[in-house]
Amino acid sequence: MDARQMKIEAARAALAYVESGMRLGIGTGSTAEEFVRLLAEKVAAGLVIEGVPTSERTARLCVELGVPLKSLDELPELDLTIDGADEVDGALRLIKGGGGALLREKIVAASSQRMIVIADESKVVQTLGAFALPIEVNPFGLVSTRIQIEKTATRLGLSGALNLRQSEDGNFTTDGGHFIIDASFGRIPDAEALSIALNSIPGVVEHGLFINMATLAIIAGPSGARTLQANNT
Repeated sequence: MDARQMKIEAARAALAYVESGMRLGIGTGSTAEEFVRLLAEKVAAGLVIEGVPTSERTARLCVELGVPLKSLDELPELDLTIDGADEVDGALRLIKGGGGALLREKIVAASSQRMIVIADESKVVQTLGAFALPIEVNPFGLVSTRIQIEKTATRLGLSGALNLRQSEDGNFTTDGGHFIIDASFGRIPDAEALSIALNSIPGVVEHGLFINMATLAIIAGPSGARTLQANNT
């Protein structure tokens, strides 16, 4: 089973949790896109759902494939969100935002009764941080905000490059018009402390640490999909 097949397997297993009539948050990223493709097949076969996308990219794919969408303002409370992750640990803490949609992903997840994460085995880690932590920042005061992030990291015993994410056209810009700093800390022993500290920096709009948000993870490997619950790998 190659990497894409594992993503499809995780997405297929997650689809079993989707029931007709659900208000569904729909994630962003390569694994989430496999879920959208499978979801579209179910919708075409008669499944009734209303989806809220976590990015413009996901919205475009849903429209293309015929998945019905609403805005989060129209559906402010959701039954379930299904989304991918860049890293997941044994307590179901996540790093998300590799695709640049972390702010909307977190808003949608927080509006949901449940969040199911879909990923392949390569995303499961003992300690978060090998994947660079995306930190969404306001373009105003960028240099100042970056300095404050660096000071905060140092205070928590963290170090590593803080790289402003780039695109083909210059600085990468999120759907909300913000920039992203990718923090290569390598290892984050206290994700909760870092989350609180980053939230206290005025120029930080949001960060990619998702703590106490996921209720279940579906992890696909060469032998198939398994479920991961907090502290039970």
